[in-house]
Amino acid sequence: MLTAEFWVAVAFLAFLGILAYVGAHKFILDALDQRAAKIKAELDEARRLKEEAQALLAEYQRKKGEAEREAADIIAGAKAEAERLAIEAKAKSEEFLARRTRLAETKIAQAEAQAVADVRNAAAEAAVAAAERVLTDTVKGKLADDLIGKGIAEVKAKLN
Repeated sequence: MLTAEFWVAVAFLAFLGILAYVGAHKFILDALDQRAAKIKAELDEARRLKEEAQALLAEYQRKKGEAEREAADIIAGAKAEAERLAIEAKAKSEEFLARRTRLAETKIAQAEAQAVADVRNAAAEAAVAAAERVLTDTVKGKLADDLIGKGIAEVKAKLN
């Protein structure tokens, strides 16, 4: 019965007894408690950091949403402004075209009136010249001169 395994068991029990007498178990338990406290503190810190990260993420997502809404508002405003400017430019160009058309029509009417007046004057001058030739050929003397002057004055008055 006093085999090697027996003596190993006795030595092991004696070793455990000496450790218990010296207080090694308290040292080991204190070390384990410190380790547990350190792990708990690290877990608490990790939990706190996770909550901060989630709060920051939520804040940045909120800011991103606000920025997207602001960008959408800016784009909508720019589109509305562009449409307004396009409508305004179209109205101005139509007004410009209408003004130019009226101006061209006025110039055409003036040119037409001038052409009619020129034709009338030319016709009057031709009629006066023809009447003068006819009267000169048919009427002679002082009477001819009086008739010609009077006729010319009447024709000019009627035609102008």
